[in-house]
Amino acid sequence: MTGTARRTRVAVVFGGRSAEHAISCVSAGSVLAALDPGKYDVVPVGITRDGRWLLTDGDPRRLAITDGVLPEVTEGTPVSLVGDPAGRGLAELGPGSAIGRLTEVDVVFPVLHGAFGEDGTIQGLLEMSGLPYVGSGVLSSAASMDKEFTKKLLATAGIPQGDHVVLRDASGALCPDPAVLDQAARERLGLPVFVKPSRAGSSIGITRVTDWAQFPAAVATAAAVDRKVVVEAAVPGREVECGVLARPGAAVPDASLPAEIRLRPGTDWYDFDAKYLDDAVDFDVPAGLTPEQTAAVQEISRRAFLALDCRGLARVDFFLGTDPRTGADRWVVNEVNTMPGFTPISMFPRMWAASGVSYPELVDRLVASALDGVAPAAG
Repeated sequence: MTGTARRTRVAVVFGGRSAEHAISCVSAGSVLAALDPGKYDVVPVGITRDGRWLLTDGDPRRLAITDGVLPEVTEGTPVSLVGDPAGRGLAELGPGSAIGRLTEVDVVFPVLHGAFGEDGTIQGLLEMSGLPYVGSGVLSSAASMDKEFTKKLLATAGIPQGDHVVLRDASGALCPDPAVLDQAARERLGLPVFVKPSRAGSSIGITRVTDWAQFPAAVATAAAVDRKVVVEAAVPGREVECGVLARPGAAVPDASLPAEIRLRPGTDWYDFDAKYLDDAVDFDVPAGLTPEQTAAVQEISRRAFLALDCRGLARVDFFLGTDPRTGADRWVVNEVNTMPGFTPISMFPRMWAASGVSYPELVDRLVASALDGVAPAAG
């Protein structure tokens, strides 16, 4: 047989309608730069803030944070995902929404964070279109994105959670009433508390409350992102993260060496600016843990991954404290991210690099898992 085998066509989808639009762009820039052009035919698709799908040039330089300016999807050729599984791809849209050339796709890498990307919505769209994709499925993505249900499912699996209260308006149309958090709950939670949108990431909409007089404004800030608000007690301890990665052909996923986030003096907590804009934190990759602690965080990470029925990848965030009764380590899972950041400074690729998996190898494994339909299940 003569000729060259066709390269795998990967649609990298980024941007989106969530508050994490810019971070998605930065993550996608790193993924696009890592995809080997000798193996992959890349189709870069940006979604604008108002939801339009555009075929872009995919230049990673346009997707970087430059001089503090965040990137945004604004221009490209309009396209639409073909809903018919027989189409398997994207159709260009001409004047008057006329259907133009069809670009077939083998697999989709949705580098989308937050609403309309990490919450099961685009996963459902891709399922209906018959396209394999990187990452967790509809239910797992939705449950992991929702802090309330993440906590419920992990608690059912016996994985420790911090104390918290969920505030909601039953109609889903109004900001929750801060007065719902009564005095007994306030005394139980103590101060400080973190007031968070239930379905958001990158610390967007989160307020650290040190005085209950700040609480109504904090609830309003969170509710501007998501009408369901979670109030979490502060959990003293070290901030540790661990990456989980599916291995084609294996029922149990791999766990990376963990990493630790250390705030520099003057930084109260790991907010958006500390994560992406300020030089306010130090990262220990790998974390300075004992072998026993490393084994413990890896095992809990795998359990969390399986408890939420994740597939492909996840990043599990922890607090490591001390049980006041026994003096033993106390691991508390804070969040599970089914599409963690892929920016140059993101912990997920850095942890895997420290574990011997380079960025290009990491992307290869994720694409292979999507094409193989790897979905680890509890044994």
